Amino acid sequence: MSGVAELTEQLAGLLQAQGRMLATAESCTGGMISAACTDLAGSSNWFERGFVTYSNEAKTELLGVPAPLIARHGAVSEEVARAMASGALAHSRAQVSVAVTGVAGPTGGSAAKPVGTVWFGFALPGRLVSEVQRFDGDRAAVRGATVEYALRRLLQLLQLLQEPEAPEAPEAPQEAG
Repeated sequence: MSGVAELTEQLAGLLQAQGRMLATAESCTGGMISAACTDLAGSSNWFERGFVTYSNEAKTELLGVPAPLIARHGAVSEEVARAMASGALAHSRAQVSVAVTGVAGPTGGSAAKPVGTVWFGFALPGRLVSEVQRFDGDRAAVRGATVEYALRRLLQLLQLLQEPEAPEAPEAPQEAG
């Protein structure tokens, strides 16, 4: 079983155990994360929908990412990844989302955002997490690494949600009277 398939199975089990649904918002991966999720039989129990928002217009129309935000920061930015993750939740029935926007190459890179730069956004109950990674290799390698990282990191973040909180101190007995 491949690493992606194994991660997807673990993610499926955890989402189902937590009673949560997942939505994806993908740019540079063009639906590969959604495909990995729906390759698993029974994914309708935990996968709600996927948005492929390759163009800036799609990010705005489907996810509600403000066009001025994209113009100010660029499509490959922390701000846009966070807005995509939030937008995926706002435009779905999911409780958890992952968003990716990056430069898969071989063209399109710059000194500030070289080929292999990918921003991730993760929206979870009460949390919005963003991270950047730089992957080496050709277009296929960057996209494959993006899918694997997105699934692995989402799994880690969901595992943190289920860690038990410190127990509350018992109430002191009240005296009658």
